[in-house]
Amino acid sequence: MTPVMLTDSAINKVRELLDGEGDETLVLRLGAKPGGCSGFRYDLHFDTGASVTDTVVETGAFNVVIDERSVDRLMGSTIDFRDDGLAGAGFAIDNPNESGHSCTCGKRG
Repeated sequence: MTPVMLTDSAINKVRELLDGEGDETLVLRLGAKPGGCSGFRYDLHFDTGASVTDTVVETGAFNVVIDERSVDRLMGSTIDFRDDGLAGAGFAIDNPNESGHSCTCGKRG
């Protein structure tokens, strides 16, 4: 099973950002750590490659690299890029593994 899926919108945005970097060898590194208001804290950034313990997900346009500690935390997740106009734009991760939030900020539904 592939740990994460990317929507067409996310693939297109990452490809656009990678094109701007001008380095075809870069990969998208994705990580998830426990904690934070959303249940997990996510890290997405470009990296120069994968280590032997990483899981590599091929999208056809680029590779997504996930460290071994994050694979189980991200299993079944979908990454999307949303542009909500004035409300902002960014990547959103729908992760079925998030549960038991104790957020008190009032913004979590």
